[in-house]
Amino acid sequence: MASALRVLGIDPGLTRCGVGVVDVARDRSASLVHVGVVRSATDLPIEQRLATIAAGIRAVLRSHNPDVVAVERVFAQQNRNTVMGTAQASGIALLVAAEYGLPAATHTPSEVKAAITGYGAADKLQVQTMVARVLRLDALPQPADAADALALALCHAWRQGPGNAAGPDATASLTPAQRAWADAERAAARR
Repeated sequence: MASALRVLGIDPGLTRCGVGVVDVARDRSASLVHVGVVRSATDLPIEQRLATIAAGIRAVLRSHNPDVVAVERVFAQQNRNTVMGTAQASGIALLVAAEYGLPAATHTPSEVKAAITGYGAADKLQVQTMVARVLRLDALPQPADAADALALALCHAWRQGPGNAAGPDATASLTPAQRAWADAERAAARR
């Protein structure tokens, strides 16, 4: 894909850390490069679990050479242990990006859902379905962590990528979901 932006999306998690790499062209069309999950065993000490996640992310970086890394921004949840593990995995992802000299960005789950589906409160199945459609996949990406990583990568590329032109015709090549997200983002900026 000529002049494509290659983005590594990371859905941080201590047990399952989703990783997805996409190439996004100037016209915002996208293709799948890699998708997977880095797993760490729950019976390992925390430092070994984090080292496992770091090693998995490094392997993806070495294999696929992304231009940028997009990580899900940690948000408050009911379960403090879940938030802690997610925050730790997120920190590892950002650290590894810095080790490789790559720019990194974070995006909230609702921002990603809005970018992919046009609706910030979309459910997992809606996100998986749209990711499969955008990437022209024969099946929904599984597990959900992997689909979320791909959604993060697409969100970032559509927001920051080479096709993010300014001006009145900037939304002409956007999908309906991308247009809805761009409209919502402009409205929020005016507040």
